[in-house]
Amino acid sequence: MHPIRKKRLTIVLFLVLGLGLAVGLTTYALRQNINLFYDPTQISAGEAPVDVRIRAGGMVEEGSVKRDPDSLRVEFRVTDFNASVPVEYTGILPDLFAEGQGVVAMGRLDANGRFVADQVLAKHDENYMPPEVADALEKASKGQHKAGGAADTVSY
Repeated sequence: MHPIRKKRLTIVLFLVLGLGLAVGLTTYALRQNINLFYDPTQISAGEAPVDVRIRAGGMVEEGSVKRDPDSLRVEFRVTDFNASVPVEYTGILPDLFAEGQGVVAMGRLDANGRFVADQVLAKHDENYMPPEVADALEKASKGQHKAGGAADTVSY
């Protein structure tokens, strides 16, 4: 092999290896910042990873909000009308947080199946529904109709 050709091949190989290393390190670093969305049916079915930061969304179940009078701790259930998941949050809830309203919580699922949220987002007006929540509720309502159950239709 000609010495100039060998030198060029060596340079190209180092560039390819360097680029591959940079892409690999970037992917590894960004992997921890990905927040995957799971609906209550997926969480109840065990599809959501335990102790990994995820987003969970649905509607706040009527009559499920329990506030600790001595702290900012709140427990409530999020439902997609097919399944529900208990959520625990310590902090100030958004002003628009209410039972029967859409919500997206960010946090981790513990080993007991309880979602421990570190952030709760509520819809910002009466017409808005986060796309993930709307899709999850639509899938859940279609699943109830296919199963032959007498499910109420959900209107947005």
